[in-house]
Amino acid sequence: MNSFVPEKPAQGLPPASAPATAPETAIPGRPLAGRVAIVTGSSSGIGLAVLEELAMAGAHVVMNGFGDRAELERSSARLATAHGVDAIYHGADMTRPAEIADLVAVTEARFGQVDILVNNAGIQHVAPIEDFPAEKWDAILAINLSAAFHTTQQVLPGMKRRGFGRIINIASAHGLVGSPFKSAYVAAKHGILGLTKVTALETAEAGITANAICPGYVWTPLVEKQITAQALSHKIGREEVIRNVLLAQQPNKQFAQANEIGALAVFLAGAAAKSITGATLSVDGGWTAH
Repeated sequence: MNSFVPEKPAQGLPPASAPATAPETAIPGRPLAGRVAIVTGSSSGIGLAVLEELAMAGAHVVMNGFGDRAELERSSARLATAHGVDAIYHGADMTRPAEIADLVAVTEARFGQVDILVNNAGIQHVAPIEDFPAEKWDAILAINLSAAFHTTQQVLPGMKRRGFGRIINIASAHGLVGSPFKSAYVAAKHGILGLTKVTALETAEAGITANAICPGYVWTPLVEKQITAQALSHKIGREEVIRNVLLAQQPNKQFAQANEIGALAVFLAGAAAKSITGATLSVDGGWTAH
């Protein structure tokens, strides 16, 4: 990931005029107005869709991820303009606890609070256990699991002071079931579900909820590349790859759309979900119903 640790909040832009605690009475179509959300790994794919849905719901948002810093800052500016919120970019490397701490500190300096944390950052590597590179194992555990611990640890004190917080961990169907050749990813996603439950129990009386979303296959540009690669590898057609390879375990034989994950995150971040905590919500077309 690109590392970006600014010396001052968001290049000196003035603080947003959000109240310390947003009103419980939702504005129609803007249920998260006045809230502040960090979404890790949100420069593309599921994370970007979650970020956009939160912004559409009225939350000020902090984008995080790797890529060209100038382009990502322009992307966050476009998001702000499109949805009438404030949006900034911070390029914290999710393998570095000090940069994660800075991500939260910059957000609090800019907006005064962090109300919603979505832990989405993740990477993948596929190989048999005996051939799995140790450095890949370490990187996947660091980004997919340890980073969520560090971000949660950083935001909890402020959430507890304000008596409000929503922690949403993007896990996976692989947090509930295993697949061959994905040892590190499966281990990390199982760990995320454990972390979610412990967080929920420790914060149950503090006005904070912690939940995990477990997607199956979600349509993203990366999945499109997988379809092409699998078709060439297996010498079969695109539709056969989708149905019999990628979606073999999903009974509905359909990709989820990234904005579906975002819409669920918006619900979990809102007032109607205040009694939902420690839950695992599957968005997998029936995969884990087997």
